[in-house]
Amino acid sequence: MKKLRLRRVLAMTLTAVMTFTLLACGATNDAIVDDQAAVRGLEEGAGEIWIDDEAIALAGSAASSQAALDACTAVFNIMNQQRVARGLSELAWSQPLTNAAQVRANEITTMFSHTRPNGSAFWTVDSSCQYGENLAKLYQSADAVYTAWMNSPTHAANIMDGGYKTVGIAICQTGDGSWYWAQEFGY
Repeated sequence: MKKLRLRRVLAMTLTAVMTFTLLACGATNDAIVDDQAAVRGLEEGAGEIWIDDEAIALAGSAASSQAALDACTAVFNIMNQQRVARGLSELAWSQPLTNAAQVRANEITTMFSHTRPNGSAFWTVDSSCQYGENLAKLYQSADAVYTAWMNSPTHAANIMDGGYKTVGIAICQTGDGSWYWAQEFGY
């Protein structure tokens, strides 16, 4: 009887551990990086200047954790190492794109989309510099989010084939500790 009870306890414990592991590791990662990255054509919005100063000011006042800042820097470094390995030039860090990325990272915590919560296109945060966008949620490391983006053809195209020259990356960390990533590209 004791052996049967011990087996049941072990089986239930093992089941609980496996379930927790799958949830913690993101068994539903298919929904975390959508299958499409966003790109704005060179002529899209031509002659229109959109700069959402209020959103940028609010994003600029948000305190980012050191871990999130370090993760953004790590993605930037991994990305440029991979670009150089493929014979491409490094992307330059852009503070205006980083400011726009912070706005977008904050926005996607409530609506995970390349469309902003107000219904406008992603690039209307700052139309003077935003031409491509990669988003992700719930990845807690630079390696994990970079791998997910590179496993998606449209996201990888923004990173490697978009012809972009500049990039900004930001994370919004929610109250439950989840990270929402935005990577913005420009020429």
